[in-house]
Amino acid sequence: MSRVNVESRYARTIDGMHVAYQVTGAGDVDIVLLRAWVGDIEHEWQEPVLARMLRRLGSMGRLIRLDRRGMGQSDRMIYRPPATIEERLDDIRAVLDAVGSKRAVLIGLADGSSLASLFAAMHPDRTLGLVLYEPVARSSNPDSPWAPNAEQFAASIAAIRAGWGTRDLAARWVASGGPSRADDEHLIEWFAEQQRRAGSREDAVALVELQRDTDISVALPAIHVPTLVLTRQGQEDNAAVRAVADQIPGARLLTLAGVDQFVIAGDTDAVLREIEEFVAQLARSPAETDTDRVLATVLFTDIVGSTARATELGDRAWSELMGRHHGSLRRIVAAHRGRVVDTSGDGMFASFDGPGRAIRCSMEVVRDANELGLGLRAGLHTGECEVAGDNLRGIAVHIGARVASLADRSEILVTQTVKDLVSGGGFQFGDRGSHQLKGVPGEWRLYVVAGGSAPA
Repeated sequence: MSRVNVESRYARTIDGMHVAYQVTGAGDVDIVLLRAWVGDIEHEWQEPVLARMLRRLGSMGRLIRLDRRGMGQSDRMIYRPPATIEERLDDIRAVLDAVGSKRAVLIGLADGSSLASLFAAMHPDRTLGLVLYEPVARSSNPDSPWAPNAEQFAASIAAIRAGWGTRDLAARWVASGGPSRADDEHLIEWFAEQQRRAGSREDAVALVELQRDTDISVALPAIHVPTLVLTRQGQEDNAAVRAVADQIPGARLLTLAGVDQFVIAGDTDAVLREIEEFVAQLARSPAETDTDRVLATVLFTDIVGSTARATELGDRAWSELMGRHHGSLRRIVAAHRGRVVDTSGDGMFASFDGPGRAIRCSMEVVRDANELGLGLRAGLHTGECEVAGDNLRGIAVHIGARVASLADRSEILVTQTVKDLVSGGGFQFGDRGSHQLKGVPGEWRLYVVAGGSAPA
């Protein structure tokens, strides 16, 4: 099949990476398609059903597609850890900025749904609506009967290492994910080449491990944009898809006929009709976005033994030291794209749109305080916050404060939620067990940040 002449362009991210993207179609609505797993935006046009799907989406509005960093036409992650979910979210925002998109409908296919869900929860002001096709919040949940176990994950990784980019592996995956096209030789050959173009086998392994270790459950109740969830009735993980839809306020779940997981197998037109109707409704009467509630990571710090140190130094010297400390705090927080919400007495409350940035900021803040002769403790939590002017409120804020109060001198404690969202980011954690947080129901698993080498 001849190559479709669509020019790829590049958006520069805040950390200097170049993310490839394509824009096709036109209209009043911007649509961002976040495909499943691996791919190459230029090679996608060589699969007839997928190409027809892309043209159909482009008839609904301006279609925006991108290669995740480390894959396809985007910069490869040479001499760096694999890209984290947080960095991939930055890629989406960089592309939206590059094309001048203020708000867009995000369509997430399979694991692309995780990125779409987190983006909608963290950036409701940039999200017009959300479509999730076959989403799963956590692919390694030991409490879920549909989730693969450790042996199945190990077998998947072994298969990737042994057969990445080969016809044999592609044929097995097509038979599993798109049984109605199991004998389609063109699809099998295209899929094998798609793997080779997307990245190396170790890139693929890193992505499988990232999916295994990431849990986006915290984001789902924080999504407050119109949401359509799609699944096919023959899928084994229907219960997982229903669990996702149940946690998103007001989400509409549609179960379509068919047994194929791949959107380009089975009745693709049925999926596109539902998406088309959803996008058309948003175009006719855009829902009022609730930007008063966002998913954020909160950081609290406090000086250990401040009263004794203040007595030792005297009022004037202590005041000067606090001035230097607060100045450093604001500089470091800003450098990590955070915002200081409040400083009162010896403590600080800051918020971030990514947990990885919050951890790196807290590590630098603690080091800086040590250099000033101050023993700082810090606590972090990611959750839904209520925006009240320049302030943040809600249970997530209280949890962050309670976690910080349990930390020792020069120690950073994080909740399980934070740990699950920074998988693959190069951070190391030590288990501090389960705790009851004053005024907060339930048991909370806490971890101490033991180190990290993630890029800033």
